[in-house]
Amino acid sequence: MDIFLTNSRSRTKERFTPLDPANVRVYVCGPTVYDRAHLGNARPAIVFDVLARLLRHVYGAEHVTYVRNFTDVDDKINARAAETGRDIAEITEETIGWYLDDMAAVGVAEPDHMPRATRYIAQMVAMIADLIAKGHAYEAEGHVLFAVESYADYGALSGRSLEDMIAGARVEVAPYKRNPMDFVLWKPSAAGLPGWDSPWGRGRPGWHIECSAMAQDLLGASFDIHGGGNDLMFPHHENEIAQSCCAHPEGSFAKVWLHNEMLQVEGRKMSKSLGNFFTVRDLLDQGIPGEVIRFVMLSTHYRKPMDWTAEKAREAEKNLQLLSQALDVALAAGGASDGGNGDVLEQVQWSLLDDLNTSGAITALLSQAKFLTKLQSEQRRVDGEQKEAGVLDMAESFLSGLRLLGFLELLKARREAGARIDLTSFATRLAEIRATAMETKDFSEVDRLKAALVAAGVEVRMSKAGVELVPGAGFDASALEGLE
Repeated sequence: MDIFLTNSRSRTKERFTPLDPANVRVYVCGPTVYDRAHLGNARPAIVFDVLARLLRHVYGAEHVTYVRNFTDVDDKINARAAETGRDIAEITEETIGWYLDDMAAVGVAEPDHMPRATRYIAQMVAMIADLIAKGHAYEAEGHVLFAVESYADYGALSGRSLEDMIAGARVEVAPYKRNPMDFVLWKPSAAGLPGWDSPWGRGRPGWHIECSAMAQDLLGASFDIHGGGNDLMFPHHENEIAQSCCAHPEGSFAKVWLHNEMLQVEGRKMSKSLGNFFTVRDLLDQGIPGEVIRFVMLSTHYRKPMDWTAEKAREAEKNLQLLSQALDVALAAGGASDGGNGDVLEQVQWSLLDDLNTSGAITALLSQAKFLTKLQSEQRRVDGEQKEAGVLDMAESFLSGLRLLGFLELLKARREAGARIDLTSFATRLAEIRATAMETKDFSEVDRLKAALVAAGVEVRMSKAGVELVPGAGFDASALEGLE
């Protein structure tokens, strides 16, 4: 199976050929841990989670190394500590916990490595010293800066000349810089700020050097894929390339660069001033399930701007309900409950192989779900000796597709939560008060109980045959506690 990815550096869609198929290596820039992850932070986490799943599907789980870092030394963290009076280590530890919990809620599996910048200071100091020795960096007034003019290919990733970058960038004006675009590798730390001893005095690293040092240590001088949001392309990723290639000219740093587009909310840039700023936890606390957030994110191609809207969330709920029903059918048909790593429906697979076309993959998965639920509605026997030809294969393919897109674990968790609440008693109760209401013409109790069930994420189906209650994708079992 060939994977095709749009390489930001070449600006073309390319066939992905790993440097070593036995060790496919991926590095993705993670969060700066000073506050809750906002909705935009979730997009790269979800996108590159799907990429990691796809790579493991193609090359084998044991042949993929996925790294996503935590920036736990940064001026924003220092400012938060000063603002709250809390210890920096306490803030970063708490925020990392929040991030991992919130990403797990939207189905993001933890990478193989999650390095923290503060644990790689020694590697950063060594790389900076090497850059100075090779003439690519210089010390000035307690700072160490990278000399961008020493790297001839600076700007190749973003496609801009040095002059254009100087004209369009907001650069720090400092008299000790030889060139306005030179960027900080190391800076002095005042008393009360995090700092480490170095050949240039007590200080702390600049932002860009951490990813170069961590990638080098965990993945080597050359690795396969570097990812992140397109807001990181310049200056962060441009600077990573420059310092890494100069420090390790024997390597090529990242072979393929992938960048996801930004997120909007209801057609506008997400902003606190506009009142449309949400953290992932905000949405979860509002009762929007993690699988809904994931579904909406993956319904738009990663290279296109994504617009989060309430309407898309409602539509996602409906589609996830279909996937949940098909999950029940697939498991009843005998499909492997963990989704395995077997064959995936061709349309799902080819969509993902074609530059992570998650939207196309979801469309194909929904089509398959409709077929599986049709089997259920027609009450065809799909077990024992009368199992229909190909049904088990389709069930396993469907489960593998759910797993590949990261929905299987989330939907199974909802299914298990629903199983812990016996909806039969609620169905019986609703049928009884409905029968009484048909005689008295007073449907207030029917409406009350139905509204409570719907609010808890239960689909209420009432017909002449009786009452059927089906837990939906957003089912919240706790909401039914104490309901009479």
